[in-house]
Amino acid sequence: MAVSRRIAADVVVIGAGIVGTAIARELSRYDVSVVLVEKKSDVASGTTKANTALVHAGYDAEPGTLKARLNLAGNALYPKVCAELGVLYKNTGSLVVALDQGQMPYIRKLKAKGEKNGVAGLEVISRERILELEPYVNPGAVGALWAPTGGITCPWELAIAYAENAVHNGAQVMLDSPVTSIDVYDGRVTTVHCPDISIDTRFAVNAAGIWADDVERMAGRDDFRVTPRRGEYYLFDKRVSYIANRPLFPVPTEFSKGIVVAPTVDGNLLAGPNSVLIGEKGDDATTAPGLAEVLEGARKLVPNLPVREAITNFAGLRAVAEPGGDFVIGASPGVPNFINAAGIQSPGLTAAPAIAEMVRDILSDAGLELKEKPDFDPIHKRPLRFTELTREKQAELVAEDPRWGHIICRCET
Repeated sequence: MAVSRRIAADVVVIGAGIVGTAIARELSRYDVSVVLVEKKSDVASGTTKANTALVHAGYDAEPGTLKARLNLAGNALYPKVCAELGVLYKNTGSLVVALDQGQMPYIRKLKAKGEKNGVAGLEVISRERILELEPYVNPGAVGALWAPTGGITCPWELAIAYAENAVHNGAQVMLDSPVTSIDVYDGRVTTVHCPDISIDTRFAVNAAGIWADDVERMAGRDDFRVTPRRGEYYLFDKRVSYIANRPLFPVPTEFSKGIVVAPTVDGNLLAGPNSVLIGEKGDDATTAPGLAEVLEGARKLVPNLPVREAITNFAGLRAVAEPGGDFVIGASPGVPNFINAAGIQSPGLTAAPAIAEMVRDILSDAGLELKEKPDFDPIHKRPLRFTELTREKQAELVAEDPRWGHIICRCET
């Protein structure tokens, strides 16, 4: 039987998704000791690995909410963050497409909401302009909201880069380390326990995704509940990447931004998600009815979407926090050194850089001294991507090392 080790840290961050890794990297700028613990065997193994990969403009969130404020702030940070970390980001803009005149009042309402949130450049455009931008969109479209600040990125590459840059700057990442219990003494977290290690800490940050409510209960609080909402997707071959140049949204519903058709930064095409509340936190299986719903919704926007070009299906779980439905960010009542970063559903990917800065400021206000490291290095070099090289460079690499010539994914080579 393994003997549990014991170490000390200034901050333990629980959960290595896009939010947890962003927080760890932000804190690694400062002269504090940071430990990031993750229950799975790799970072980005939850919601981060299975979402629509969009950088939202910010017109959809209700004004005055954390979602609205942090979406706008995060969107503005993306070009710099991705440039520093060597992660692909494309400022494609996005469209919300109205398919009949009855939807146009909602398009104008979205524009007004976005302007109230501070989103720049929003414009209601005509059918003719839509078809200039997106020739394969439903020809029955009557108008759209154009959001020039929308974009796309790669969520898991960004989380990996965040984590690796945090480690480069002194943070520790511990995988296969689920939190089993949390010690609280005199109203403060003192120790975070994992199966093989106990971490004495001054602060704990709860970025545990769909398990964030369970983690908070370990600290003796029960302030919110997380109900997973499953979304299913189709991923299409690069041969049909021409179908959409930017994310195409339908007019949203109360529960979802709707079935989106969007390009990926790698050149594929993505359709989804639907939105199904589920009881089981681990249930990320696709279903025949769910995928049929996705295809039906996607074809309302792009009627000629060829299902024969689909190369895979997948599903992801979004953390919906109740009551309220907004992000839950701040000190847990009665436990001032336990900071929640929970309920991070859409637009959580977009907001992640700004959430990291917000959590940093909360920790500072709570007494964590943040002295910047003079040798902090923000740069993470982008790994070599064979598919991004010229044919000549690919041939040189294969000649140097034949393993470069092994095909591991025929449809992506």
